[in-house]
Amino acid sequence: MDDNSTRDRIRALVRDVLDKAIPPPGESEPSSSSTSSRFIDTAPKNPTATATVTRDESSKTVITEDDVRDLAEGSVLRIAEGARLTPLAADIVSEKRIDIVRRVPRRGSKTSRLIAVGADHGGFKMKEELKTLLAGLGHQVHDFGTNSEDAVDYPDFAYAVARSVAEGTADLGIVIDGAGVGSAITANKVPGVRAAACYSVAVARNSREHNDANVLSLGSKTISSAEMREIVQAWLGTELTEERHRKRVAKIQAIERQYLC
Repeated sequence: MDDNSTRDRIRALVRDVLDKAIPPPGESEPSSSSTSSRFIDTAPKNPTATATVTRDESSKTVITEDDVRDLAEGSVLRIAEGARLTPLAADIVSEKRIDIVRRVPRRGSKTSRLIAVGADHGGFKMKEELKTLLAGLGHQVHDFGTNSEDAVDYPDFAYAVARSVAEGTADLGIVIDGAGVGSAITANKVPGVRAAACYSVAVARNSREHNDANVLSLGSKTISSAEMREIVQAWLGTELTEERHRKRVAKIQAIERQYLC
């Protein structure tokens, strides 16, 4: 094959490539189908599929495995300040290294909460005062009893309140008996509950800020009605915000998981 023939073939190939790549003046661009056959699309078809997924579950008080199972590794999950993770959900979050970001309510927020309350006969009168206080603060109340000063057993009512909080049907719980100790001990037997017996405003704030207590236990024979009001308002108005405290609460939860069947 001579040099002229070779040059002619090369020129023909070049013209063919140019004809396909550049439309003649006045003609429209090639269709998307012809373009895709000649160019590699380096942009992802669905950008969110490859980017870190951020999910907002801040409307929930309990995060279950169903809420986190399909999240990609390294995702960011936003939850409410007081939200709790079930043991299975916590395991998934740990395995996938999911970043938890808690929504911190604005100070002075009047967001309504559903608060479970319960008391034995010794705490009945204070419970009735508590219900009026909570309603005045804009909260909803689920009263588990008792409904009179007839003698009853405090574990029954403390357990009902604690279970409501653990299952997520109530945001927080408040229990009352004579000293506040027995109800706190009972409530703390329910997985997911962190009950604190509080006798002062300082202890109430500490139980929330440091321990993320979700059940408050009060002793009707150890505090006055005025003190009860101050303690309850301080407890409800304080949130867990410091990362160092979160890590310690996480250790409490890890210990608890070791004993779950």
